[in-house]
This record gives sequence, C-alpha cells and structure tokens, in this order.
Amino acid sequence: MRRYFVTGGTGVVGSALIPVLLEEGADEISMLVRAPDDEGLARRVDELFAFWQFGPNEAAARRRVVALRGDTTLPRFGLTPGQYEALSGSVTHIIHAAGAVRMNLPIERARESAVVSAQQVIDLAWSAQRAGRLHKLDLVSTVGVGGYLRTVPERWIDETRKFHNTYEQAKAEAEMLVREHRERGLRVTVHRPSMVVGDSRTGRVIHFQVFYHLCEFLSGKRTFGLFPPLDGATLDIVPSDFVARVIAWSSRNEASNTLILHEASGPADALPLTTLRSEVRARLAARGRRLAPVITIPRGAISAAAALGSRLAPDPRVRRALGTLPVFLDYLSGEQRFEVTGMRRLLEAEPGLTGCWRPWTEYLPVLLDRYLDQRGN
Repeated sequence: MRRYFVTGGTGVVGSALIPVLLEEGADEISMLVRAPDDEGLARRVDELFAFWQFGPNEAAARRRVVALRGDTTLPRFGLTPGQYEALSGSVTHIIHAAGAVRMNLPIERARESAVVSAQQVIDLAWSAQRAGRLHKLDLVSTVGVGGYLRTVPERWIDETRKFHNTYEQAKAEAEMLVREHRERGLRVTVHRPSMVVGDSRTGRVIHFQVFYHLCEFLSGKRTFGLFPPLDGATLDIVPSDFVARVIAWSSRNEASNTLILHEASGPADALPLTTLRSEVRARLAARGRRLAPVITIPRGAISAAAALGSRLAPDPRVRRALGTLPVFLDYLSGEQRFEVTGMRRLLEAEPGLTGCWRPWTEYLPVLLDRYLDQRGN
C-alpha cells in the first residue's frame, strides 16, 4: 500500500503532483490544507478538484484523497492527536511541497514558512520511519539556495554565499536542517526546481507566480517601455508537469535518497530574456495592445525611477508593481548556471521518466497564450 502525505497541494507544484500520484497508483493521499474551518476546507478542496478536471473519474479520485485541515508551521501541523497518530502510523511516502514563494518577507516569516515547516515534516518522517512504515521523504527546495553563486552544483552547498532575498536564505537554512537529519539516517531526497511555470501541454497553472509577473514587466506596460540591458541574460524555467513527474518517480525509488535533483533547464536550454520580451510583446500587439517602444537605460536609472513611482503613482496596483521591480532587476543582474548533469543522466536512464522533459521552445507559446487569455489581455 502506498499512502502519501503531501503538503502544498494547493500550490503550483503540489497541484500538478497529486493527479500524477493518483495516475501512478497511490492508494491514498492525505493532503494538508490551510483553512479557517471545515466549510473553508471543503471549499478549497472543491476548487482543487475543479482545477484538476477529472471528469467522470472525479468520484473515484475523491475517495483516494483525504483533506486534513492544518498548517505546516504548527506543532504536529495543528492536527488532533488522533489524526496525527493515525497519520504517523500509516504514511509510507511524504512529499513536502508547501512554501510561501514570496521574495520580500521579513526573514523571520520566511524562516517560519521554510525552516519551521521543514522541522514539522522531518518529525513526522522520523516517527513513520521508526514505525517501519516510511519509504521516503521528498522535500521541495529551490535552485535559489545557491544565492549569488555563479554555478549552483547538484550537491549540498558548503560554499559561503549571499542571497538575493529572504526566500532563498530561508530555503537554504531549511536544506541545512534536512542535511543534518539525512546524515543521521533519514531517507530523503531534496528537489531543487528552477522557476516553475504552467503545464507544458496546456499552459494551465493554479496560481500565477514569479514568471508571469516577470512577463508583465517585460511587456513594458508599466515601465513605459524602459528596460535595463538584457543582452545575454537568461531565465531557467521548468513546466509543472515535468517537476511533478520527477518528484513522483523519486518518491517510489528509495535508491534515489542519496540524490539532490535539479529540476531545471540548465545553461544550454535557458530562455533568453530578449526572446521572452519579444514573444510577450508580439502577442500583446496581436491582441490590439499599444505598447511603448523598447528603450534601454542603465539599471540604476530604472531602479531609481521605480522607487519614485512606487511612492507617487496614483494607482495602488502600479505602486505595488513598481515596488517589486527591484526583485526582478536583481535576478536579471547576472548570469547564473544550474548544473543538470545528474538530472539529464537520470532522464536518459529511467524508463519511467522517458519523454517527460520538453524544452521551452515547445511550450512557451502555450504558456503565454493561456496566461494572456486568463488575464483578458
């Protein structure tokens, strides 16, 4: 029997993962969901199933998915003693995909989301492993734990490094915690996706996250066509269905517990930002949107203009957008490489992963059209 406990099922990775686990034969999935009460829990679960679109198979899928109202940052997830005991005594696979993907949280709040929640998951994993039940813990981190490192290796990172933001720092601290427990014998694999986008086949995604905000920036609508230099800058993106397939495979393979997996495109397949800008603007122009011409100005000048606009712009949405612009500029300020040699070797060697990787050239148009359709652009 394969009984999963999944956190982050309402997020971009988790919402792509659960249908894959069901498709691949999971007997039961206990899914932790934050909600103020049972009515709110039922509403969130209904929203998830509406997103999944199981059609005539929905009733069967609902019988295998158990929603637990709780929070990864609370002791024992805020579950009742009976719920926690039943969970720790039956769970065979744990996948921790929860996390607040926000770059500008105060460090203590970022740590609560990343480090405190990792500790709660580790406690459950040890309990299940001591009970002889646990096959594997898979924890979703991020390639961002490399901070400003020029090359992010597919291993534990011992190098001293600085970070772009508190999200990266807290995730790196969570990895250090996981490493300590792995060295004590906990069976665990750490996954480091790059920037996760929608499904490569349909473009569907449950929430629009950083990539889509970056597309808004690259349209030039809110910067009046002003851009920092983008020559040579690239973006490493991966579709959610690819990340989900790799995590699902890893959870079934205890032999992979010595691995850190980079679900990333890698240097050879990263998306040039000038290409992304051209694609976004071309699609908006085809939909009748008038766009200011592209004007390249020094990075410092656009940062200063954004800071001024975030204080003075009359529209609060524009103020918020300009206020987050420094986050994007920081990411665009240098070239970073994510090692994917081990990941590519795995894709070639494992029949269960054959065909799940696709380059951005095959799915970028689908992503952008889906996004613009949903945004009404």
